[in-house]
Amino acid sequence: MKSIKLIHPAWLLPVILGCLIMGIVGGWIRLGYLAFPIPEAAAHHGLLMVGGFLGALISLERAMVMKHRAWLLVPLLAVLSLPLLLGGWPMAGSALLLAASTCLVVLMYIQTLRLSEIHTYIIALGAAAWMLGNFAWIYSGFVPMATGWWMAFLLFTILGERVELNRFLPTPEWAKGIFIAGMVLFGLGLLLPFHQWGNSTLGFASVLLAFWLLRFDMARKAAGKPGQFRYTGIGLLTGYLWLALHGLILAWMENHPYYYDLYLHTFFLGFTFSMIWAHAPIIIPAVFKVHANIFHPVLWLGWSLFQLSLAGRMIAAWQEDTYWRKLFGILNGWTILLMFMMMATVLLVRVTGGKSGKAAALPGTSKTVAG
Repeated sequence: MKSIKLIHPAWLLPVILGCLIMGIVGGWIRLGYLAFPIPEAAAHHGLLMVGGFLGALISLERAMVMKHRAWLLVPLLAVLSLPLLLGGWPMAGSALLLAASTCLVVLMYIQTLRLSEIHTYIIALGAAAWMLGNFAWIYSGFVPMATGWWMAFLLFTILGERVELNRFLPTPEWAKGIFIAGMVLFGLGLLLPFHQWGNSTLGFASVLLAFWLLRFDMARKAAGKPGQFRYTGIGLLTGYLWLALHGLILAWMENHPYYYDLYLHTFFLGFTFSMIWAHAPIIIPAVFKVHANIFHPVLWLGWSLFQLSLAGRMIAAWQEDTYWRKLFGILNGWTILLMFMMMATVLLVRVTGGKSGKAAALPGTSKTVAG
């Protein structure tokens, strides 16, 4: 029990970022940028990004609302996959990711018992999708078998959190029907073979859900306000546009040579990282348990560079231009690291006595759940 008390979210986050760095290095190698020759990072790029980074990050966020610190073992299991994946034991690392995702399912089951609301069930579905995706990867050894489930993990988690934040906004019944239809259609796409109608169905569902978010999420109202509200609102809306583009590519561009690159990275980079940038000024201070606002106008610079470099990479891939695809891909990786360095710098300055910033009172902060 004493060893469990030594686990603290403040030191888990830097380790999670280590998984991100290795995932970015793996992506660079796949693009042909060999400044950091770590072949295992390239071979397990998807596992490092989805499991070691995003899976651990989401597990940390969900564990933070639990009463007992033992739940921090869930993100710890995910990050412990890093040395195994890089050390040449991919199945052992994958087994740890499967264990982490299974524990997250248990965690979310407890949360649904304590807080029986629709958004909690949606996030629980996301956790189950991560677990099933990890199982599909271990069973088949074929990443495309798991990709749809991994996308569902992130999409359902984000949808659940947005539904939670929007639960007090009036939503017409027909709009609720569109949302449910999008969820059901996405689930159907997961059950169909990905190389037949599966990906197309996932694409249609993604476009439908993106439309719902663009129309009914509070991001539109936030974007019209100054300061952090505008930063968060525009960031969310941009992410929803990336989700719509991802769906269109998934449904209609299956014959393009860079189809896999286009639909994967419009989702995992365009959509998912836009969500991270929008929510990070709220989540990071909560993880470190400090009363400091890490939003600063300088974040607009990093955010813009990220979006422009990603757009450049996607346009180059669409035009089958390998040179510019590689160049923009390398720049995009650096902008991800730049964003985290900017936020860490602002946090350090604010905490150590710089100009303090009162956190914007964005609604929907999480409550502690017994367990």
